[in-house]
Amino acid sequence: MPTSIELTPEIMREIIMDHYSSPRHKMTPVSQDFATVHSSSVNCIDDIDVYLKMENEVVKDACWNGVACAISTASSDILCDLLIGKKKEEAEYLIAQYNAMIHEEPYDSSVLEEALAFMNTSKQAARIHCATIGWDAFLNLLKGHNHDEGK
Repeated sequence: MPTSIELTPEIMREIIMDHYSSPRHKMTPVSQDFATVHSSSVNCIDDIDVYLKMENEVVKDACWNGVACAISTASSDILCDLLIGKKKEEAEYLIAQYNAMIHEEPYDSSVLEEALAFMNTSKQAARIHCATIGWDAFLNLLKGHNHDEGK
């Protein structure tokens, strides 16, 4: 029987710092079969490219690269973990639930896994864009938009 652990502020911080210090998906793919979009922030150092490989409406691979603060790095990296293997509709649902959580709306926590580490982001309004920059960019790719997202 699986046991649940309480997501304390310390555990949330550990998850974020783990993905910041050792991102698993920070790379530029060598293959040309990735859709890509650029996204940047006027309020933070965030300046990233995200890459998405789809086959038969399923996310086969996801990665990102660029310069990003701890929140952007960790949230983008965690999203890549969550996206790989998901059908397009599942991926869009996942991103919608994350955005609902970030904006303190009702959300389905069962699909967010480590992304739950960002549940208190809304308490720091300046960090909301940092926590969503990669998610918004990946959503644009899922919807078939390949363009720059400077905000």
